[in-house]
Amino acid sequence: MIEPQTYDIYYDKESDFLEVFFGAPSASLGEEIADDIFVRRDVKTNEVKSIGIFSFKKRPYVLKEILKKLKLSLPLNISV
Repeated sequence: MIEPQTYDIYYDKESDFLEVFFGAPSASLGEEIADDIFVRRDVKTNEVKSIGIFSFKKRPYVLKEILKKLKLSLPLNISV
């Protein structure tokens, strides 16, 4: 699995939106890969820069599934 040097995590409690950022920020494009699940990729390298999930509290297992599908990992578990 690929492990970036840095991670940032943003959670908006009011909208129940979680976004996990990988590595240094760069120009990226986003796409919806499933209902209310978004992935942003670097424009030049196609490297995953973030994963965004709406309704995260209702389905926290989705993050783990998406990470596995994208061959990424996090050194921690996230729950809210």
